[in-house]
Amino acid sequence: MDRSSHHRSRGIVPVVAAAAAAVLLVAGCSSGSGGKKAEESGNEVSAGKAGTPRMTVAMITHGAPGDTFWDTIRKGAQAAAAKDNVKLVYSSDPSGPNQSNLVQNAVDQKVDGIAVTLAKPDAMKAVVAQAEQAGIPVVGFNTGVRDWKKQGLLAYFGQDESIAGEAFGRRLNEAGAKHTACVIMEQGHVALEARCAGVKKTFQGRTDILYVNGTDMPSVKSTITAKLKQDSSIDYVTTLGAPFAMTAIQSIADAGGKAELATFDLNKDAVGAIKSGKIQWAVDQQPYLQGYLAVDSLWLYKTNGNYSGGGEAPVLTGPAFVDKTNVDKIAEFAAKGTR
Repeated sequence: MDRSSHHRSRGIVPVVAAAAAAVLLVAGCSSGSGGKKAEESGNEVSAGKAGTPRMTVAMITHGAPGDTFWDTIRKGAQAAAAKDNVKLVYSSDPSGPNQSNLVQNAVDQKVDGIAVTLAKPDAMKAVVAQAEQAGIPVVGFNTGVRDWKKQGLLAYFGQDESIAGEAFGRRLNEAGAKHTACVIMEQGHVALEARCAGVKKTFQGRTDILYVNGTDMPSVKSTITAKLKQDSSIDYVTTLGAPFAMTAIQSIADAGGKAELATFDLNKDAVGAIKSGKIQWAVDQQPYLQGYLAVDSLWLYKTNGNYSGGGEAPVLTGPAFVDKTNVDKIAEFAAKGTR
C-alpha cells in the first residue's frame, strides 16, 4: 500500500484521544483470555447499531495467555465492533514469529481490516507489507509508536512509552526516591525496554534493570525478592504491568517491606492496592480506549475514508497518573474491567 497517495497534507494536528473517547457509548461485553487460537467475538453481541454492511476485522496482539491487560483491550474492541456491525476475530501470541503467522492467517482469510501490535516490529514487517499489498488496511495499537509509519500503517493508538517512562522518572524524583529496580518481564520487547530507558533518562537516582520471566509468576516473585534482599538500598520497585505489581507487593513483604512500589498499567486489583497505599501510583495508558479506537478507525476508514491522526501522528491514549488523589474516580470503571 502506498501511504503517500492517501495523504494530502503533512501539517495535520494530532487527534486528541480524549475527543475520540466521546464516542464510547457502548459497554464492552465480557471476555476471557484469547490464547493462541483465533476466536470470533463480534458475533457474540448484538448485530450492531451501524447501518453499514457487515465487515470483518482481525485483531492480533502479542498478549500472553492469562494477562488481564488484554481482556481490557479486547472489551474495548468488542464495544466498537458491536456499534459498527463488525465481526471481530481476536487472536494473540507473545512470540513474534507466531504472531506473524496469525497475521498471515488473517490475510489469507481476506479480512476487511487488521489491527496489530508491534512488540517485535522486525518479525511483523514482512507480513504487514503482505496485508497492505493485498489491499487490507492495517492499524497499529499499544506497541509500535516508533515503527507504525515505517511499516505503512494507517494509524496508531497508544502511549509513547519513552515519554511515559520519562514522566515516571520525574515522579520518582518528586517522591524523593534514590534507587529503583525497573522490572522488565520480557527482554527485547520494544515498549517495555523504552519504559525503563525513559525512567533511567529522567530519574536522578540509580536505576537497575531487572529482567524476569513474565510467564512464570512464582519466578517473578522470587527474582524480585532476591534482588531486594541483595540490595537494601532499593527504595522503589518499578513494575511494567499491574499483575506484576501485585506480585511485587508480595516480594517486598518477603524482603522486609522497606521499598515502595509504583507501576505502569492498571487493573481492578491494582486500583485497590493504590487505595490501600501498597502501590503509590500507576500510569494508565487506557487499554480499553486503544482497543476501541483500533476497531472503530478501521470502520471509519472503510465507510468514510477517515484517517485517525490524519495518518501522520499517533493518537495518544496516555500517560495519565492514577494515585490516591484520583483513584476513586477510576475505581467504578476498573470494577467493570474497562480501566
